[in-house]
Amino acid sequence: MAQAVEEWYKQMPVITRSYLTAAVVTSIGCSLDIISPYHLYLNPRLVVKQYQYWRLVTNFLYFRKIESFGKIIFLSNSLTFMMVYVWSRQNPFIHMNFLGLFNFTAAYLPWVLLGFSVLVGASAWADLLGMIAGHAYYFLEDVYPRMSGRRPLKTPSFIKALFADDTVVLARPDNVRFAPPPAEELHQH
Repeated sequence: MAQAVEEWYKQMPVITRSYLTAAVVTSIGCSLDIISPYHLYLNPRLVVKQYQYWRLVTNFLYFRKIESFGKIIFLSNSLTFMMVYVWSRQNPFIHMNFLGLFNFTAAYLPWVLLGFSVLVGASAWADLLGMIAGHAYYFLEDVYPRMSGRRPLKTPSFIKALFADDTVVLARPDNVRFAPPPAEELHQH
């Protein structure tokens, strides 16, 4: 079992692996009171006036909910929701089940999760922010390039150069969607 986890970890793309490691280390550090969440949250005033630039990154690494923080901003849940939204748009035909209660396709996953958040009394703002960011990313990365032939979110060459020697894990070939609709559904539209 340990070898399987280690192999899974080593097969992740380097940025994903780095983010996961940083989020786990941050969570453990906060749980052990080595790091205070008050030093992690996004505070634009502290970033600009006191040059605390780490807050631009660390607010994405902390996932625990803190009731007493009030207006303190952590964007980790929004980032996660953005990734779910983009994945659901890129794989809309995958069949899913929510808590054994009902079936739906992946295209509706963000809306199901948003509804569940509201149902359990959580604030929907972080989820909505993630959906808005996810939709903007999906449009600029997948839709707009097909319409215009231009790709505004092209990876900068200096980032490509940083990871030139790393192998890239390709989850699926370009323009292939999992579980396409049956042929008869395609002819009806």
